[in-house]
Amino acid sequence: MRRIRFFTALTLAMALGLTGAPAAAGATPVVEDLGPASQVTSISAAEFVGDRLYLGTGGIKPTRIGAYDPAQRKVTSITELPSGDGTWAAAAVGTDLYVGTYTPGDIHKVDTRTGTATKVADVRPDNFIWSLDAAPDGKIYAGTYPRGRVVEYDPATGQTRDFGQAVAGEQYVRSIAVDDTTIYAGVGAKAHLIAIDRVTGAKRELLPAELADRTFVATLALEGGLLAAGLSATGDLMLMETADPSRHVLVDAPGDSYVTAIGIDAPNDDVYFGTRPSGTLYRYDRDSAKLDRLAVPYDGASFNRIFVGGGKVTGVLTSSVVEYDLATGELTGVDLTQAGMPPAPELAMAVTATRDQVLVSGKAGVQVHDLATGGSTRTFLPGEAKAMTVVGKQVYLSVYTLAYLFGMRPDGSDLRRLARVGEEQNRPLDAHHDPVSRRLLVGTQPEYGLHGGALALYDPRGDRIETFRNIIANQSIRSVTARFGTAYVASEISGGLGTTPVAKQAELAAFDLRTKRVRWSVVPVEGATVISELVSHGAMLYGIADTGVLFEFDPRRKKVTRTVAVPLSKSRTGTIVRASGRLYGTDGESVYRIDPLAMTTSTVVDGLAAQAYGSQPLLAAAPDGAALYALRGRNLVRIVL
Repeated sequence: MRRIRFFTALTLAMALGLTGAPAAAGATPVVEDLGPASQVTSISAAEFVGDRLYLGTGGIKPTRIGAYDPAQRKVTSITELPSGDGTWAAAAVGTDLYVGTYTPGDIHKVDTRTGTATKVADVRPDNFIWSLDAAPDGKIYAGTYPRGRVVEYDPATGQTRDFGQAVAGEQYVRSIAVDDTTIYAGVGAKAHLIAIDRVTGAKRELLPAELADRTFVATLALEGGLLAAGLSATGDLMLMETADPSRHVLVDAPGDSYVTAIGIDAPNDDVYFGTRPSGTLYRYDRDSAKLDRLAVPYDGASFNRIFVGGGKVTGVLTSSVVEYDLATGELTGVDLTQAGMPPAPELAMAVTATRDQVLVSGKAGVQVHDLATGGSTRTFLPGEAKAMTVVGKQVYLSVYTLAYLFGMRPDGSDLRRLARVGEEQNRPLDAHHDPVSRRLLVGTQPEYGLHGGALALYDPRGDRIETFRNIIANQSIRSVTARFGTAYVASEISGGLGTTPVAKQAELAAFDLRTKRVRWSVVPVEGATVISELVSHGAMLYGIADTGVLFEFDPRRKKVTRTVAVPLSKSRTGTIVRASGRLYGTDGESVYRIDPLAMTTSTVVDGLAAQAYGSQPLLAAAPDGAALYALRGRNLVRIVL
C-alpha cells in the first residue's frame, strides 16, 4: 500500500515539474517568458557634428543614433534608423550625418537639425558597411563586406559609383579615409592598403612589403597629409606621408594586438590611439618619436573612435564616453545609459543555467537573470562570451576576441581574467568541462585570414592552459565533449574569417587527454562541412551535421550507427543538451526531444523564432533537468518540462 501511495505522489510531483524528472511524452510544457534575454547600450560608431557627438548603436534593432552633448554630459535626442541591425561607421557633411548599417548594408542620412533619418543608398549585393568617410567635396565613401568593395555616394546627385573590389579575393574593406584626390582602403583578412584614384578608379598598393604578413589594415585616420593605420594582429601603428608613401614609421604598442581607434592632432604633430586587449590610450609625439602611455579607462577597454580638440582627447567606448585633459592628465567619463542612451534587447550569444540564475551573454557583458526575483543585472565583460560553462560555484567564460578565458561567480560577481588560448586563436566556438581530468576543454577558430583551429585544456587547479593547434588539419574546432579521459572534437572546414576553406569535409577526432595526442580522426557524415554540436550520452556520441542529420556515433567502432533528419537553423546548425538523462535539441524555431532508443524526435515547443547572434541556436538545461532555457524572439523563456 505504501508503494502505491509513493508512486502516486511521485507521478503528481513529476506532472507539476517539482522533481528533476521530465513530464511524460506528449505532455504540453509550460513556457514562461522571462523578459529580454540581454539588454545593452552598445556604441559602435561615432562622429561629431558641430558641438554634438552622434553615437550609433550596434546589435540592437532599430539602430539608434543618440546626440550627446559633452557640455551637459547628456544624450539630448535619439533618432531611429529605418533599416539595419546596427552600424560600425558614420561620417559628417555639414549638418548632415551619414550612417552605414549592416544587414542590410544601407547608407542613411540623419538631418541633425530636424532629427529625421532617411535611407539614401545601399551597397547591394553586399550586406555590411564596415567603414565610411566623407571627402572634402562632400561625397561619401563606404567600405563593404563580404565582397570587399568601395562604393561612392554623391549627396548632390543621389547617385552611387562602384569602384569594385579593392583587392581580388579579399572580403573586407575594414577602414577607409579620403582626401581631395584619393580613397585609402584598409583591407583584410590579408592586409593591404590600397590607394584608389577618385577620378579614374586606378588602384595601387601602399602597404610596405615587410608588413604584408599582417591580417588587416583595420583602422585609418587622415589629417594634414598624414595617414595613420592600425595593423592587426600585431598592434602596430603605421604613419605614412601621403605625398611620399615611402616615408613611413612603425610604432609598436607593447603587448597589444589591435589598434582600434586613431586621432591625429596635426598642429602639434601628435597621434593618439587606443589598443586592445589592454585598453590603453597612447600618444605618439612625431617630433621626438616618443610613445607615452596616457590612461586605461578600464581593463580591456575598446575605443571605437578618438577625437582631438579643445585641449582634450575624447574617446568613445562600448557604452561610455571618456575625456582626457591634455593639460592636467585627468581622465573623466560618463556611462551612456545614465546619460540617457537607454539599453535595448540585443542578439544573445550564449546561455547557461544554474539552480538560481540564468546567464545570457552579449556585447561586452553578461545578463544575469535571478530566478527568485525575476529581475536581472548586467556584469561588464571586455569582450563577448561565446561559451559559458558552469562548474560548481564558478562560471567559465570563453571570450572573443583574443580567445581569453574568464571566471566569475554565477551571480556575476568576482569577474577575473584567467588565461589566453594563444596559438593565433581568437574566437572560441564551444567549451565543455571534463569531470575526469577536471579540465575545461575549449574549441577555437584562428585569427582572421589564418587556418588551423585549436583545442585548449585549462586546468583551474594550477591555473594552467595547454593549447593544441591544428589537431584537425586546417579546420576550426566547432564542438567538444569528453568521456572516460578522451576528448571528442568535431570541426567545421572554415578557418579564420576572410579565408577560403582548404579541407572539404568536417571531421570527428578522439584526443587522448593523458598522452595529449590524437588517437583517430574520421569523417562521420559524407558531405558535411560543419558539425555544429557533439554530446556524449550513454556509450554513444550524438552530433548534428549541416547536411540536416542528427547522427549517433559509436566511438569504440569509430562509425556512425544511426541517423535521423532534424530541423536546422537558417545557417544550417543545431544544438543538443542533456536534461535528466534525456536529450533535447533546437534549431531556434522549435525545441524537440530526442529518443535515442528509437532514434526519433518529437516536438516539445514550436514557433520560437529565436533571434540570436551568430549561427548557433541557443539552448540550456536547468541543473535538475526540470526546465530548458531558450529564446523566443529576443526574450528568454523557461520551458518547464
